[in-house]
Amino acid sequence: MPVHHSVTPRPASEIAHYDIDTDVLVVGYGCAGAAAAFEAATAGARVLVLDRAGGPGGSSAMSGGEIYLGGGTPIQRACGFDDTPEDMAAYLGAALGPGADEAKIADYCEHSVEHFHWLVARGVPFKPSLWDAPAWVPPTDDGLMWLGENSWPFTEIARPAPRGHRPTANDFGGRLLMDCLASAAESAGITTLFDTAATTVIRADDGTVVGVVARRYGREVTIRARRGCVLTTGGFVDNDDMLAAHAPALLGHTKVSAGTDDGSGIRMAQAAGAAVRHMATGQVGISLVPGLAARGILVNDKGFRFVNEDTYPGRIGQAALFTQGMRVWVVLDEEAFEAVPEAERWGVRPTHVAETAGELGELMDLPPGALTATVTRYNEFASAGADPDQHKSPRWLRPLRAPLAAIDVRAGMRPPSESGDRRGTGASVFTLGGLHTDHDGRVLDLDGAPIPGLFAAGRAAVNLHGQGYISGTSLGDGTFFGRRAGSAAAR
Repeated sequence: MPVHHSVTPRPASEIAHYDIDTDVLVVGYGCAGAAAAFEAATAGARVLVLDRAGGPGGSSAMSGGEIYLGGGTPIQRACGFDDTPEDMAAYLGAALGPGADEAKIADYCEHSVEHFHWLVARGVPFKPSLWDAPAWVPPTDDGLMWLGENSWPFTEIARPAPRGHRPTANDFGGRLLMDCLASAAESAGITTLFDTAATTVIRADDGTVVGVVARRYGREVTIRARRGCVLTTGGFVDNDDMLAAHAPALLGHTKVSAGTDDGSGIRMAQAAGAAVRHMATGQVGISLVPGLAARGILVNDKGFRFVNEDTYPGRIGQAALFTQGMRVWVVLDEEAFEAVPEAERWGVRPTHVAETAGELGELMDLPPGALTATVTRYNEFASAGADPDQHKSPRWLRPLRAPLAAIDVRAGMRPPSESGDRRGTGASVFTLGGLHTDHDGRVLDLDGAPIPGLFAAGRAAVNLHGQGYISGTSLGDGTFFGRRAGSAAAR
């Protein structure tokens, strides 16, 4: 038999027999795949989940575990916050940037409390306590954290409330979340096939997707899906050819993935006529400690501030990569550095230290006098308690006193749990673009019509996001729209 590695759909008329027969096939076993599989099985369908890895998890299991939920969840209320779906939608509409899907955001926010209860019913634990400082991943097991809602310009757009819901784990909670979701899916009666990579869809004469061709240990496997096929295969950050074609700004940086975000599901669906959206967009984790940045200032290679340092750190990362080419430093004093407990500094140390702003600017190779002018201006604002340049919250405003230090973000950092070289470009990236889907996860073609039998969710699809990103919206939208896709496929 010839070896096929093409993504061109295989005509069903060419398939003499199917090796496996199921009602709903889920390709990819991260959070979206687990949610889709659970809902499809609960609706009475026979469900098979296949994954190229040796077990469930994917990028979801490696994540911090934050899930973006709001509108008045029990955790929010226990921590003293009144929130509404309208405030949540106003924030997400602004924070998720140009091209964000307002209708899907409204839908997501309206059903967010229900989705919280669904996660709890699947065994995901949340502790009713708040981590109240900027952080990528808090070192505690607090169940709630701020994700930029209390920073400018969003404070003028919506009433602030923290919406980062965290499973009860110290540091990274993605593995705990995936363990809960996979246990729920398996208890619902799904079957799994690991070490198996889907390569192309099988399509009937009328255009309906009726299954997939996969490869398992070098052999071809054909799988029939009688009701629907759900692609939850992740994004494409691990595919440099796709990055070069769609998102060249993301090339050459550290990749945030499990190593399997190769865009295979996106390409398989495109070959079957699927439309894609926002393929140039990406999220940028920047190698800085949010608690240090908030207490200091961020400057570019001209010595100017360019963003409010207390905002969601992913927003800082996007600004740093897309507008400053990662030529960015955190400038602070000893008091600011010492105010962040050592465990929360993730091993980050100053790269330059000097007695004056002028000397520090020289060491950083900034234009003469630039850093002195910036620090002087910032200190005047801090003394007055207001920051008209970048609108940093008064909570974090304090004059910086010599000696001063600078931290070059390109020096890198890693969470304490990870070993290895810390250097890179200062940016860790993943893609946000993917397949165009409707509210039920049905994959749409270039005319906006659903491709029969084909569904998608998670990072393989675009649901809430435009050009912006907020932590928790990957796991949040992945599980929420994964549920929708699984239910729709089972119908």
